[in-house]
Amino acid sequence: MRLFYSLLFYGLLPFILLRLGWRGIKAPAYRLRWRERLGFYPQSPLKDVIWIHAVSVGEAEAVFPLLKQLQQAHPSQHFLVTTTTPTGSARVTAVMGDSVSHVYLPYDTFGAVRRFFTHFQPKVAIILETEIWPNLFAACGQRHIPLVIINACLSEKSARGYQKIPYLVQSTLANITLIAAQTEADAQRFLAIGATAKQIQVYGNIKFDSPPQDGAIAEGRQLRKQIFSERFVWIIASTHQEEEAYFLALYAQCKVIAPDLLLLIVPRHPERFHEVQQLCLKSALKVVMRTAATSCDSATDVYIADTLGELKMLYAAADIAFVGGSLVPIGGHNVIEPAAVNVPIMFGPYMDNVRLIADGLLKANAAVQCADIPALLSSFKHLYVDAAYRQTLAQNAQHFVKQNQGAITRILALLQPIIRR
Repeated sequence: MRLFYSLLFYGLLPFILLRLGWRGIKAPAYRLRWRERLGFYPQSPLKDVIWIHAVSVGEAEAVFPLLKQLQQAHPSQHFLVTTTTPTGSARVTAVMGDSVSHVYLPYDTFGAVRRFFTHFQPKVAIILETEIWPNLFAACGQRHIPLVIINACLSEKSARGYQKIPYLVQSTLANITLIAAQTEADAQRFLAIGATAKQIQVYGNIKFDSPPQDGAIAEGRQLRKQIFSERFVWIIASTHQEEEAYFLALYAQCKVIAPDLLLLIVPRHPERFHEVQQLCLKSALKVVMRTAATSCDSATDVYIADTLGELKMLYAAADIAFVGGSLVPIGGHNVIEPAAVNVPIMFGPYMDNVRLIADGLLKANAAVQCADIPALLSSFKHLYVDAAYRQTLAQNAQHFVKQNQGAITRILALLQPIIRR
């Protein structure tokens, strides 16, 4: 079965590379370092590295606190971090600098995987969340490399997909040393797709242990004082295509309710920054880009954050937050970040990716879920006019975060004996 999968991957590889080039038209970073995805590296070969894989920005941000603690515990050890996206790569470089090596994860072909393992010779593989690659995992098993999936999560939709190819998935999962699941529900779904009870333990979600640095909160407050003074700031974060249009269409009605309203939009993907700007201009709104020299004044309608790595700081600068990927069927994004900086949280109906956290926030009266656009407008009005309600939501959200912390400590205890083997 894995042979058939590999042949299929090889057959699709030209189209995958073409898609990479196509994405590079809007985001030139995708055209750079493409050889790394095939297992060719400019760096000198390494040996016995601790390898950590984080797909993109969200996973990288979550793993930084754990990575830094591992570095402190093993100061002579070399660490390799792989990502899949250029944005994830940029964050690794910005936060970790030269203290780690970084390359893109190789495509899951025999040749690329073999070259990767020959070049870096990892002693331990630590994979974040839900990355299951048959050839990559088989290589770990063949080389007797401990393979741990941390912060492991599996949605019902993904589980159903994996259950359609049971032989391939079960043989792939057999190479895993341990699955540190976020929740019992995740653990049960991994069992359903073929993992064994011996492989799975519930350790919690490390994103609860990734609070914003005091500097980020201070910068957010300073940004608010300098640029957003006397404005009611509604941050619309991690937005996807079509979501911004909903908010821009609502803007006039919201402005009647809140004359001092400023929309702070943070698109999920950098290649859409210009697209969102044009969308605002077509709506006859005055827009300011964060990277532009233009100042934000009382006539500004929309402020677009066309930067990377500033989301926590921007949350701290806002009065209320809407977490994107939830008004369209994407499945939602990280709701822990706004909760940790004391800002009231709103999100839409599509929260499958973070369902248990969203449900926990709702149960704790720490967030507002908006089923549709009329509900979104109604919730905005309630939050705008009722400062006490905003404070209650924010305080409850912070309490919810604190109640769920501790996963990093547990995972460190799990990893230490594996690394010291």
